[in-house]
Amino acid sequence: MKKNALTYFDNAATSFPKPVAVASAITEYLTETGGTYGRSAHGRAFRVSAEVEACRDALADALGTETPECVSFAHNATHASNLLLRGLNLKGTVWHSPMEHNAIMRPLEYLRKKRRIQLRELPAGSDGKIQLDKLDLIGKDTALVVVNHQSNVNGVIQPLREIKKAIGETPILVDASQSLGNSPVKTDEWELDYVIFTGHKSLLGPTGTGGFFARHSDLPEPLLFGGTGSQSDSLDMPAFAPDKFEAGTPNVAGIFGLLGALQNRPEPEHTPDDFRKLLEEIEDLPQYEIYRAKSLLDQGETFSLRHRSIDVSELNARLYHDFGIETRSGLHCAPMAHRFLGTFPQGTCRVSLSPYHRPDDLAYLLDALKRIEK
Repeated sequence: MKKNALTYFDNAATSFPKPVAVASAITEYLTETGGTYGRSAHGRAFRVSAEVEACRDALADALGTETPECVSFAHNATHASNLLLRGLNLKGTVWHSPMEHNAIMRPLEYLRKKRRIQLRELPAGSDGKIQLDKLDLIGKDTALVVVNHQSNVNGVIQPLREIKKAIGETPILVDASQSLGNSPVKTDEWELDYVIFTGHKSLLGPTGTGGFFARHSDLPEPLLFGGTGSQSDSLDMPAFAPDKFEAGTPNVAGIFGLLGALQNRPEPEHTPDDFRKLLEEIEDLPQYEIYRAKSLLDQGETFSLRHRSIDVSELNARLYHDFGIETRSGLHCAPMAHRFLGTFPQGTCRVSLSPYHRPDDLAYLLDALKRIEK
């Protein structure tokens, strides 16, 4: 393994390394601050509540919204998607992209079976990018359109603003788990209705953090019921957001860490040109098939590979054991995307970058792929 190389290329699963401030903030909470959120009337509790609300405000900024009260915390994007999809009392048809993660598709499949909603797949090109000129297929019986902003398989980025313009008043739910922090998300400007996100991927925060934006916070019913620290004289959940969605003690330590990440995001140590060069040089290797967006303008820093004579699990193992390079092989919890791309059931070997990767790290990955090819 090359000395001092950053060989972790599994950031679409969870980002690493984290900003130093993440661990510092968590440690500060656990060893110095203490207290809980929104419950008690003493100094520690006031400090915790101020930090949690500062994190909510920072998330609102990242989401491009001026309404932080519409941002609710959850344990992760899967928790957030269940809170919304199961709370919206959907009826009729739900359209979804072909690139959705199981965090979306399993709740939708549950609703298809239990509530008998109809599921339909949005028309898309060969890379999974939604075809805007075919969105007139969406009828008046559509309850919701669900779109994965950036694929966790091939990195294709969807044109959210144009999709929302095309579907008009039809509500849209966006899964920004892979994009928030790396790509612009302009919730207010694009008139997005619902956005789910996780803290531990592109936001560089700790696991166990995430949440959602709900413009129409009066519509979803709460999925969990319990203490909120507000309206405690009533056995009913508060009717206002975010309290109606935040039953129980939140992951305060994780939220402190997430705020540390949001306030200390590093400048990327590689350029878009460095990444484009990597993709182009891999495409020149005859033994590899690369799965990415057709246009590099639609490409996030995640892509997938298959070797023409080596199984993806073996490719993954050789990268790790021979070169110390950490990737992920398989279906990436997105079997629908792999079916669409023609890579099911074997899947692919996925490579995903972080801001900490340097040009030398990308060159090391490319050299490893070349040596395996031989």
